[in-house]
Amino acid sequence: MKYAVQLYTLRRDCENGGEFLALFQKIKALGFDGVEFAGWHDLPLREIRIALDAAGLEAVGCHCGMDSFDGEENIRKCIADAKTLGMDCYGVGGAPHTTKEDIDRLRRIFREANAIGEPEGVKFYYHNHSEEFQIELDGEMVENLIAKDAWLEIDTYWSHYAGMNNAELIRFLQDRIIHLHVKDGVDGHPKALGEGDCDVKAVLDAAKEIDLPWIVLENDDPTPTGLEDIARSMAFLKANA
Repeated sequence: MKYAVQLYTLRRDCENGGEFLALFQKIKALGFDGVEFAGWHDLPLREIRIALDAAGLEAVGCHCGMDSFDGEENIRKCIADAKTLGMDCYGVGGAPHTTKEDIDRLRRIFREANAIGEPEGVKFYYHNHSEEFQIELDGEMVENLIAKDAWLEIDTYWSHYAGMNNAELIRFLQDRIIHLHVKDGVDGHPKALGEGDCDVKAVLDAAKEIDLPWIVLENDDPTPTGLEDIARSMAFLKANA
């Protein structure tokens, strides 16, 4: 099992494109194998790929707006971008999901994206927050509805915060899971791993059980810096995975 970091965690550790690229060597030095993007800092993707390769990191995915792959032309651009970065998946960090109209639109976009992406070797995925496990439409949990057309990146702190048993959830949805976001937290406030009340060890054990190749670390509110925060989380992973 390999570890990546969602770069949103490090958004305050860089102020420009050069500093953004310089993060890759620092991330590798902490023991990570890959990164998940949350924007490109207005850099050419080829330049980002060169810096990733130089650091010995893999791109495992990204969070972009769902509008970025609404329609065939947009889908094919996202597929090309994914291939430039060496990714086999392309995702969103969330999208409107509280009404039937929201879900119908979300499912339509993902259905078309995955139909076009599958023969190209690119899967389109959805990252949850807590509400997807707390809202039902037509008698089904929203997360289950999304899973009918999107691949899933389960954020295991937000599922925990919603009252889910993560080990059971991961087993139930394993055929649709592309990544797990592993994070910790207290009362809806994310923390470094081992500093909150999430069942992180159970998440890691379940990830091994379903033979998941990647775990993606994320902290929405790292302290005192993103790099220091993910260093503490990596120490936890090394001790508990």
